[in-house]
Amino acid sequence: MDSGCALRRIERDVLIIGAGGAGLFAALHAHAANPALSIAIAVKGLLGKCGCTRMVQGGYNVALAPGDSIERHFMDTIEGGAWLPDQDLAWTLVNGAVERVRELENELGCFFDRNPDGTIHQKAFAGQTFDRTVHKGDLTGIEIMNRLSEQVWARGIERLEEHRALALVKTAEGTALAGALLVDMRTGEYVFVRAKAVLLATGGGPTMYRYHTPSGDKSCDGLAMALAAGVSLRDMEMVQFHPTGLLAGPDTRMTGTVLEEGLRGAGGYLLDGAGDRFMLRYHPRAERATRDIVSRAIDAEMRAGRTSPNGGVYLSMAHLGADSVRRQFKGMVERCADCGFDLAGGRVEVVPTAHYLMGGVEFAPDCTTELEGLFVAGEDSGGVHGANRLGGNGVANSTVFGGIAGETIARWVASAAFRPPDHTALEAARGRAERPFHGGREADLEQIRDRLHATMWDDAGIVRNAAGLSRAAASLDALAGDLESYALPASGRDRTFNLTWHDWLNLQNLVRASRAIVRAAEARENSRGAHNRDDFPDAGDLATSNYTRVRERAGQLDCVMKPVRFTRVRPGETLLRG
Repeated sequence: MDSGCALRRIERDVLIIGAGGAGLFAALHAHAANPALSIAIAVKGLLGKCGCTRMVQGGYNVALAPGDSIERHFMDTIEGGAWLPDQDLAWTLVNGAVERVRELENELGCFFDRNPDGTIHQKAFAGQTFDRTVHKGDLTGIEIMNRLSEQVWARGIERLEEHRALALVKTAEGTALAGALLVDMRTGEYVFVRAKAVLLATGGGPTMYRYHTPSGDKSCDGLAMALAAGVSLRDMEMVQFHPTGLLAGPDTRMTGTVLEEGLRGAGGYLLDGAGDRFMLRYHPRAERATRDIVSRAIDAEMRAGRTSPNGGVYLSMAHLGADSVRRQFKGMVERCADCGFDLAGGRVEVVPTAHYLMGGVEFAPDCTTELEGLFVAGEDSGGVHGANRLGGNGVANSTVFGGIAGETIARWVASAAFRPPDHTALEAARGRAERPFHGGREADLEQIRDRLHATMWDDAGIVRNAAGLSRAAASLDALAGDLESYALPASGRDRTFNLTWHDWLNLQNLVRASRAIVRAAEARENSRGAHNRDDFPDAGDLATSNYTRVRERAGQLDCVMKPVRFTRVRPGETLLRG
């Protein structure tokens, strides 16, 4: 083997894979619980400069104001999730958000927008019965990530920056996790981190769709690693499309980026290609309906041909007053202006865009999983949101469960030991990553990516059916075969920041996660929340709701339906008084 295949070994009490809100909160809480712990954070980019939390525009849902309550937030979450959320997880979310937003302000130094009386300002987000979204203008994620990063740097927590996680490595018995295999993207050197506890917090990132909001480096790495390790995922058919992704044409990556929910919450209108408002034909809450409803309505307008020049619809804010829009949504006004649109005084073309995966690793409220030594938080986890995530519940999810994960891990490692890895599995994982350097045939990865985008958008997107899902499954098999036989060009085999190699690794993970989405979508023969099948349009009986559980065995995906446990409230009931 050449020097690029060298393997370095290190030991740390805790390895955190991912440096968004979940990963950084976990690091801070684990360190606070036990400053003697050796904690390493591995991240594909630079800490504080990448990940989905930084891209959050809208805000953070929390029940703070008079008239609101955690019970009301809970009921909005359960009903918005079409009665599929794990109710214990949802209850943990809405309770923890109150504590966590105080921590963000008072301990970490976040500055959220205020009302004239000094209380925290909370704006309207779709699908909720109360204006409870805390924010910093429309740049909330940057505010949170800047403060979190400062605190991690101040504590000297180890950072493995530009280190990509490749595989979770179990013990020889397969009953526990021994650590994870990484690659240093700067040198190509492999690194095995033996750890007592590993937190999976890589975020989701449904970039397998033609229009998507996350950055291109988000490739469902955590979900792919969990599948490969035999860990079960739930709700993988539930892919959230944000209704208003910027549509600026095919020649800019700005296409697909989010124009946040607060625009519609503030009173923005959606207009068809002729300039007519259409949402009232689809739902009485019009533009403030939940994301799944608005996305399907836009999709229906697009399929009917009532579109804007680039094939989407228009978002209009001008009737609210240009100066008011500029003041409230400064960041988005500037972003749209960069692409030639006047958000404040004109119209902006928008299209539904793949935004968030409600599905992920099955886990408990303390962030433990079925695999000893593996913990999960943030978008890598499943069950909190059910069939649909409320806007503003995403960053709350990451920070609430990130903090819980850190505290749980600190307690857990106090009595845990390092476990020996399965050396055969470790070498096999390294061999899989090495494959493009040794044999195979050259191919155009961009052409493979385009095929993946078309497959998932056309056949496993906003509206699905059996025939389309069958086509998608066959296409994904073909794409997996093409990637399996891929070889890097002879002139491109330097491992130092080899972006082509990492594109190949990204596509491998995206195809793996896409197969889980399609398999779960085939199994769910009803329409619930973000999952809509025109061959099974009925939502099914809420009282006997089931969630999907997908697991990979010997390269094949099994999917079973498991009953939702109504631990706090049943369909037709409410926790609200009166």
